[in-house]
Amino acid sequence: MSQLNRKNEHVEIAEKFFNKPKQSDYDSLAFVHQSFPEMSVNDVDIRTSFLDFHMSSPFYINAMTGGSEKTEKINAQLAQVAAATGVAIASGSQSAALKDPNVTSSFKVLRQYNPAGLIFANLGADHSVENALRAIDMLQANAIQLHVNAPQELIMPEGDRDFHHWLTSIEAVVKQVDVPVIVKEVGFGMSRNTLSLLNEIGVETVDLSGRGGTNFAAIENVRRASHSLDFLENWGQSTIISLLEAQSFLTKMNLLASGGVRNSFDIIKSLSLGAKAVGASGFFLHSILNDGVDSTIQTIENWQEELKLMMTLLGKKTIPELQETDLIISGSVRDWCLAREIDYQQFAKRS
Repeated sequence: MSQLNRKNEHVEIAEKFFNKPKQSDYDSLAFVHQSFPEMSVNDVDIRTSFLDFHMSSPFYINAMTGGSEKTEKINAQLAQVAAATGVAIASGSQSAALKDPNVTSSFKVLRQYNPAGLIFANLGADHSVENALRAIDMLQANAIQLHVNAPQELIMPEGDRDFHHWLTSIEAVVKQVDVPVIVKEVGFGMSRNTLSLLNEIGVETVDLSGRGGTNFAAIENVRRASHSLDFLENWGQSTIISLLEAQSFLTKMNLLASGGVRNSFDIIKSLSLGAKAVGASGFFLHSILNDGVDSTIQTIENWQEELKLMMTLLGKKTIPELQETDLIISGSVRDWCLAREIDYQQFAKRS
């Protein structure tokens, strides 16, 4: 199958699987209500920062697509949304454009329609420094995401089968490119051991990207002609569990969170566990395909306002202050904490 057809197929299957109301590990977190916020909505500042980036909102449009005429239109629309709202945006994997210059425009539209915005390039972890530089140059990108996706590759009929060199390749890019490198999972989450390995090779920023959103294991299973590996479709850690696994790295790395974000409440919960910013992909893809640019812009503006309302309810004026909220952790997330010796009770008495 051609790269072009595969990119279109990914979008079509992802949209088919989209189901916003589903339960997730976000629902295992509950804030302790305090009756007196003692502040005004006007006191709230939802700006966030990490590395040298200063973002007006603590969420961004995460990596999605590119590589075909259809996905070029989607990227152009997403770029218009990013430009109108000031949120950062990440490209889908640019490997297709490195192989076929004819599809480069499907990625360049991100900068064309968002000339002053914060844009992250995107490539797989196996790519060379030269390819990373080409991807960055293609978008005049402010940073590059290197995505890691071993389960997807193994289920993908034409995927990689050898992962010996991933850490070595990531380390080379970190040391030799001039823009920040963000190592990103693609929906399978990260563990303490993963973060330790990345920290050892100099990675400063990670996108934990947990299970619960776009399920690339399920997408690749649909694409398999035979011999389904559907038992791997629930592989990995959720975003909330990944954030809990990452607690010992809060002062060592910049944590970004994505995977299964359904609304602004999920964003607040991720921020309360130490995420500097929160990415969403499937939600925005669904919004663009079904509701268009203007409606998606309105949704983002609604989220920005809702964050201010919830932060007022919690009595917190800034994003870092959200880590001082009292959180009750229950259900399967609590069970994970018990098994992994993560002190979940500490979150219930932080204020």
